[in-house]
Amino acid sequence: MRLKLDENFGARTRSILQDAGHDAQTVRDESLEGVSDHRLYEVCCSEQRCLITLDFADVTRFPPAKAGGIVVIRVPRNPSLSLLAELVHSFLRLAGKMSVEKKLWIVEVDRVRVHQTDAEEQ
Repeated sequence: MRLKLDENFGARTRSILQDAGHDAQTVRDESLEGVSDHRLYEVCCSEQRCLITLDFADVTRFPPAKAGGIVVIRVPRNPSLSLLAELVHSFLRLAGKMSVEKKLWIVEVDRVRVHQTDAEEQ
């Protein structure tokens, strides 16, 4: 899977994803820190990468069908690194069973919600 990590995530999360066999890039590695959400979304669309982020859940502004998908990791305020890693592993377990492409996934502590857009929006 081709993934792009928003600036909320760093080398530790990239390593988890790469160790699982995925092509993961970080915003930081590509000098995209501080760019607008719209610009980051455009980059993900052009590269056909799934964006992993802590926000971007507005499908009217950022349709996941145009990018490689969007995964929103929902965490309580000031999460621990171990909680973030646990949620990334939850995403990976489910991603091994179904595709994230063209979908919005919201990964929370006790559940994962998957939203698929209508075919005519794609």
